[in-house]
Amino acid sequence: MRALRAELLKLSGIPSAWVAVVVGLVVPFAVAALNAGARSAGRAAGGSDPTGVDAGFQELAFGVIGVVVLGVAAASSEYFAEGGDSAGGRQITASLTAVPSRVRFLAAKAGALVLAAAALAVLSTAATLTVSRVVPGEFAAPLTSADAPRVLGVVAYWVLTALLAHGLTLLTRGGVVPLVVLILNTSVVSVTYLLTRVTPLANYLPDLAGARMFVRTFRSSVEIPPLAGGVVMAAWTLALFGVAAAVFLRRDA
Repeated sequence: MRALRAELLKLSGIPSAWVAVVVGLVVPFAVAALNAGARSAGRAAGGSDPTGVDAGFQELAFGVIGVVVLGVAAASSEYFAEGGDSAGGRQITASLTAVPSRVRFLAAKAGALVLAAAALAVLSTAATLTVSRVVPGEFAAPLTSADAPRVLGVVAYWVLTALLAHGLTLLTRGGVVPLVVLILNTSVVSVTYLLTRVTPLANYLPDLAGARMFVRTFRSSVEIPPLAGGVVMAAWTLALFGVAAAVFLRRDA
């Protein structure tokens, strides 16, 4: 518990971690507000349902950028200072001096990241789903108990994405490659989605499979149940994090 508290304090002291919080809260909220306004206007003009089955939930897929930054920052801060100057490995050396067991150190870092990512996901989900229902006013479809599993799916998706980003950063010892690859794939051009046009197996890549936990409308010939999608994403995460942990345990700090 002492190591976990220490990692939570370290994470709270990283400026880019607070940037991640802002991004994770603002991006899906803003996109949901804009989409809800557009849907409401369309419904008022006699168009289709202004909310849609994925109203609010689909926008939360964009907010995952926040936990990507969070996961990267938690790992890269051990090797580099916030300004980008090399810290000469002094932070990781100090961390391993305080917690000599590398297994316990990794567990504490992962635990702190899971707690932070889950908390951010809960806050962002509450805000995003609220605005997606408030803006359309009378046209909004209320949330029901049937949406509870989807909310849990969002939290699981964000936590697993944060761990994927964290594991990839541990492997590379730097945040540039993970940030570029994961953020571009999430927000600009979804390479994984484009790959589904080449092979249906791409639907089982972690981001696409995991999104089935809360997004219901997918343009895909492959049907993956929500629970199965979560299992697939969790398997990818465990595999990557396992490889990262094995490399971390064997190489010099």
